[in-house]
Parts: sequence; C-alpha cells; structure tokens
Amino acid sequence: MTTTFQQLKIIRHSAAYWRVSFDNPPINMLDARTVQELVQLLELLETDQYLRVVVFDSTNLEFFIAHFDTGTEMETILTPLPNGLFPWVDFVDRFAKLPVVTVAAIRGRARGVGSEFALACDIRFGSLEKAILAHFEVGAGAIPGGGALERLPRLVGRSRTLEIILGAEDFDAVTAERYGWINRAIPDAEFENFVDAYARRIASFDKQALAEAKRLINARSNEPPAALINDAHSTFLDSLTWPGTSKRVPKLMALGSGQRSDLELNFSRHVGYLDIDG
Repeated sequence: MTTTFQQLKIIRHSAAYWRVSFDNPPINMLDARTVQELVQLLELLETDQYLRVVVFDSTNLEFFIAHFDTGTEMETILTPLPNGLFPWVDFVDRFAKLPVVTVAAIRGRARGVGSEFALACDIRFGSLEKAILAHFEVGAGAIPGGGALERLPRLVGRSRTLEIILGAEDFDAVTAERYGWINRAIPDAEFENFVDAYARRIASFDKQALAEAKRLINARSNEPPAALINDAHSTFLDSLTWPGTSKRVPKLMALGSGQRSDLELNFSRHVGYLDIDG
C-alpha cells in the first residue's frame, strides 16, 4: 500500500531507522490534516516488522510544531471514535505504545500540542540554543487538552507543571532539561550528529528486545490512561467557546497568530500582556 503525505516528509535511512519531518508552512501548525497523516503514519509504524526507531524533527528550524490550528477541517477530529476516544487522544495513546522507539528532535518552538506530541514520544532531545517549549493555552483563555496535563506531572512533578501551565511562559532548553521536560539539551552544532548517532545505535539492536523493554518500562512508569487524556481533550474543545477565549483569541489573531510574526516568535511576551478589557 502506498501512502501519500503532504505535511510529513519521510526519509528511510534504513529498514530499521526512519526520519519524519513536520512540514506545514509557514510555521508548522498542527491541524486536522496533520492528525490524519499522523494516524496513517502510525498504521505503518505499528505493522512494520523491521523498523526499530523513528526520529521526528521539522523542516522549519524556527518551529518544531507551533501549536494547534483550530480553523481547518475541525469537524473531522471533533467526533469520538467507536472506542470513545477523540482522534488525537487515540493517536497519542497508540503512539506511546508502539513497539518502536520514538525520538523528538526539537529545534525551534514546540508549544501547546507541539509539546504534547513531543511528550508522547519516548525520548526528547532539544537544541541548546534553539529549542523552546511552552504551554500558552491558559494565557489564551483555554487549557491544554492533548496529554500535557497527564504527562507533564509524571515527568516534572505537580508544582513545576503548575508553573508551566498556569504561567504560560516559554522555557528554554536548559530549564526544560533541568525540569525533566526533555532528556538532554545539546549544543546546536552537535545536535544533528548526536541525534543521528543515537538513532543508528538503537537501530542496530534487536527489535524484540527494544519492544519488550519499552513495553515493560511503560507498564512500570505509570503511563496515563487514555480516559484521562480524553477528559482533558473534551474540556479543551469546550474551552474554545469559553467567554475568556472568545475575547483573547481574536486579539491573538490580530497580532499574527498562525503566521511567522513577532507573536509566534515571542508568544510568551505577548500572551502575558493581553488586555481583554481594552
């Protein structure tokens, strides 16, 4: 079966090692089409008998995944599947259970669902100089709904999760590493070689050993139940209609949301000074 992707660029370095790059100009928003393509990719990853490791990165060095785009074909991802899960929740739940090692190679901004995708990966490496992670949803009048509320506390603890979610600020790679949000912050000049060498090392190992080790670690590391993420996702969808959101989002749009703008480059600075009464 041949699958055509518009937003994902796939390089098969070998049967055991793939590289998948997000490519949705201008700033790598994650939209309904991205979700559909990720599900198609997931089906390939679940059934490939040779694949051992997949590295996810971006063709845009300023943006890994900017955030969620609520304006495109939303109806396709608003309806729960027969299993009761929303499509995004079903994806991240299955994605985290893959018998394949997944690595997020973060250069640029991973905000909102960009962070949530990275959190669903097994391992997260960030460029020391270029990686920026954030959850600005509360600053926009909404809440995170794609796994951050469930996965961040397990990685960084309750208090730091509250700092991240309620403060809606950008975090550099040094702080993200110290908190446990990412595994390592690597100097950008060394980043590509480090990630590639790590992936090739994993790809040289036996698939059964990798898959079983991951399965057992997941069982012992308190992976969040899909039902919890589904509840947050439902609340996130509701939050898009809250009064505060309806006041803040138009102001963010006017500042250049979804475009390569000073807002998207410096979201933390702008979202902290939205005057909803002005």
